[in-house]
Amino acid sequence: MWQTYIQPRSLDEAAQLLSQYGAAARIINGGTDLLIEIERKLRAPQVLIDLSRVPGLDTIQEDGDYIRLGPSVTHNQVVGSELLRRLAYPLVRASWEVGAPQIRNRGTIAGNLVTASPANDTIVPLWAMGAEVKLKSVRGERVVPFSNFFLGVRKTAMQPDELVSQVLFQKMSPKDRGTFIKLGLRRAQAISVVSAAVVLEFEDMEISNAWIALGAVAPTIITCGEAEQALVGNYLSDAAIQEASELAAQEAQPIDDVRGTADYRREMARVCVARAMRQLRDNVYDLPEKPVMLWGGTDGHFKPHDHATETHTASDIIETRVNGEKVSATGSDKSLLRFLREDLKLTGTKEGCAEGECGACTVYLDGIAVMSCLVPAARAHHARVETIEALSHDEQLHPVQQKFIEHGAAQCGYCIPGFVMSGAKLLEENPQPTKNDVEQAISGNLCRCTGYYKIIEAIEDARNGTIER
Repeated sequence: MWQTYIQPRSLDEAAQLLSQYGAAARIINGGTDLLIEIERKLRAPQVLIDLSRVPGLDTIQEDGDYIRLGPSVTHNQVVGSELLRRLAYPLVRASWEVGAPQIRNRGTIAGNLVTASPANDTIVPLWAMGAEVKLKSVRGERVVPFSNFFLGVRKTAMQPDELVSQVLFQKMSPKDRGTFIKLGLRRAQAISVVSAAVVLEFEDMEISNAWIALGAVAPTIITCGEAEQALVGNYLSDAAIQEASELAAQEAQPIDDVRGTADYRREMARVCVARAMRQLRDNVYDLPEKPVMLWGGTDGHFKPHDHATETHTASDIIETRVNGEKVSATGSDKSLLRFLREDLKLTGTKEGCAEGECGACTVYLDGIAVMSCLVPAARAHHARVETIEALSHDEQLHPVQQKFIEHGAAQCGYCIPGFVMSGAKLLEENPQPTKNDVEQAISGNLCRCTGYYKIIEAIEDARNGTIER
């Protein structure tokens, strides 16, 4: 898949490597987009430069009127940040809509921006909050506003030797209210059909400023200037909401595709903007107070490496700890999933899609649930991996495994390891989850046999031995 995998120790070193290898290299952090592109042969980089373990890159900082995100900040770290819940709720709401817990544990805000799809969720609220991207190369640093950074579908102003060193945006003041609305074809693991971010500034009850951004309705994110102007000086009355949402829909430039027609998207842009403004008027915020992360007892931050720069080629040995035992094998040019199955012969972890859609390959990386099909195998070097084989101890099944048997939740067995891993990590994180928590925990897991009722019941029963009706 790739020839060389490198884990540098600093951003400066990463920039030097990019300068050295040029267009043959790609930066990888979460990898939830890039590895899919490699799998589909849309990209064929010879060198992967992995930033995910460089110390200090997953920080969220308040700096005067700005929030600064490091390039390794994941979507779940955003969701779990009390600072961002107070000062950047639209971004938190959008991050919560990304993929599923295992994807959010690896996928980064910076990676979402670099992919530059107009359907990517986090770009929309960041645009509405005046975001900028700081780019770094051996030639120096530059700061680029979103309006100049995004040039089209999957096109940015980045040069081949540049990497994202920071994402910065204006924090919301006490006068501001904002939210994010997404329409997908299903409740989780869905690409946006339409998305909308609305941020309003109030003087008493009157709107003094407005920012509205729409996603998935044009080649890049668009702002709705006429709708914004129509709101200024008004109250959030039904009439003002109707006028502004209709104006926003008129500014959309959607296309027909497999997820929806242009006419449908335009109408849904109106609906989403109106829904967002009604939420702001009514102070309705529907993010769970205690979101499901599937990072168990960790804080959601992967352990940075404390070794020298590590370079792996296909013939190099990966030394890792799997299910509590030190192991070593070759296989650096493949995914962690295939390394586990092919090189370590741990076949309990299944390959269902190899694109992060089905969750059958869920494992724990340094205690955090991830999709192993979207992790380079060499990322496990000097790390800790746990698979389904480790859940039972001394011939004693994990409570989730036992309840799957008792409830008949184990069907064909192909998807079940992933469900069990998600359920077990949920109970480690929250011993008393609600039914909604269970549903969120398995939102990244697909069952192709029948349904999810017995799976949900089994995980609920593992919680306390009873099922609430």
